[in-house]
Amino acid sequence: MNTKLSNNLTLFAVLIVIAAIMMAFMPDHFGTVRNFTSMSRQFPEYGLLSLANMLAMMTGGIDLSVVSIASLSGVVAGSFLSQYATLGLPVGVIIAIGILIALTVSMLCGLVNGLIIAYARVPAIIATLGTQGLFLGIAIILTKGHGIGGFPPEFSFIGNGNILGFPTQFVIFIGVALLVSLVLTRTPQGFSMIMYGSSPQVSRFSGINNEAVLIKTYVMTGLLAGCASLVIISSVNSIRPGYGADYLLLSVLIAILGGTDPSGGFGTVLGLTLGIFIMQVLQSGLNLLSFSPFMKKFIWGLVLILIMVFHFYRRRYAMQRAVRKSAAQREAAQQDAAGQAG
Repeated sequence: MNTKLSNNLTLFAVLIVIAAIMMAFMPDHFGTVRNFTSMSRQFPEYGLLSLANMLAMMTGGIDLSVVSIASLSGVVAGSFLSQYATLGLPVGVIIAIGILIALTVSMLCGLVNGLIIAYARVPAIIATLGTQGLFLGIAIILTKGHGIGGFPPEFSFIGNGNILGFPTQFVIFIGVALLVSLVLTRTPQGFSMIMYGSSPQVSRFSGINNEAVLIKTYVMTGLLAGCASLVIISSVNSIRPGYGADYLLLSVLIAILGGTDPSGGFGTVLGLTLGIFIMQVLQSGLNLLSFSPFMKKFIWGLVLILIMVFHFYRRRYAMQRAVRKSAAQREAAQQDAAGQAG
């Protein structure tokens, strides 16, 4: 059984077990249509950010600035959308321009990250830690720390509407996840990301432009953060700098839980999606049990540490198993050679 299938089957089994436990202990609250609808509206915000960090991790990096990128792009787009009554343009045109603004700003932020990491050779964790403060600071300067609201009522369809009975943001997440999966499995960029994450030296000797791969990767992570910002600002019809700060830890935790190798070279959209569902089921259960936000932060941090330890021992076991298998094959080959010589 290959690694991807084994990882995804394990995650699916964990999801079923956790959901069954929640159903058993809270059948009147957890297993309701209202609760499942609520969950499908909640997770796309941090689910999109988790996709962004998965891409960064596949190249052996990380993007600590995704929430700040979402804040800045949301602030710039929100500043435009809040003026819709005075612009004299059709509402559809205003919303389309607002969406374009958010995505453009987020891609520019991702471009800044990519250039710093690719050409200044700054480690991704340091570079994005710096730009995290930079982007958030710009957002605070633009708003003077205040929130922005008063968007066109039609804009709230993104965060509060329904498409064929499913929440709009859930449909958006599924569509974006499928596109990311296609990029990883059907494009040269996806192959190059995996190659670079596995070994930058081998990647360069194979003729891959490592700098271009990194820049494109972080532009994509920025774009995904911009998508998340659109879902966030439309769901609450406002934006304030720093909204969703807790999503950073969740996005990293989910990416690793979904099987993404923090050292690079491995990750799947299906695994990440299963990781998102697991975390949302857990989060919903903790909310129903009235756990405080501080306790939930403690739990997420503990879970992240445990997952990292688990992956460390799993990788070590896999390496030891590969060494034993290689030794057994060499021994068998030597015995065959000795038998033929005799």
